[in-house]
Amino acid sequence: MKSTPLNTSELMEITQRLMTHGTVAFLEVMGKMYNLAMKFERELHLNAYSYERSEHRTGYTNGFKPKTLKTAAGMLKLKIPQVRGSEEPFYPSSLVRGIRSDRAFKMAIAEMYIKGVSTRRFRMFFMNFAVLM
Repeated sequence: MKSTPLNTSELMEITQRLMTHGTVAFLEVMGKMYNLAMKFERELHLNAYSYERSEHRTGYTNGFKPKTLKTAAGMLKLKIPQVRGSEEPFYPSSLVRGIRSDRAFKMAIAEMYIKGVSTRRFRMFFMNFAVLM
């Protein structure tokens, strides 16, 4: 997968939401972060970015499926990325692991926000997070 410029609009929207509404918007922000992490994980699974034409691509994106995830912070409305044409089925590993990944995910988001992590480093974190899960 060759490197492409990061579309930072989603990350900027999430950051703005946290800055303007603080912890009140944390549940909404957490849902958006989960959705973003699952998109990154799908890119790794497909071996290609969204809309990228590549000979190394192992499948195709096929929209999203709604799911509600119960967490300690409340109910998250997620959009599970779907894949077609792949030899190996895709399901986000962050959802399979249950409560432990939920806690780790919240702690990682909070720590990055406090440290003021750049959007480039943020993307690298999620790519590594998806690989570890």
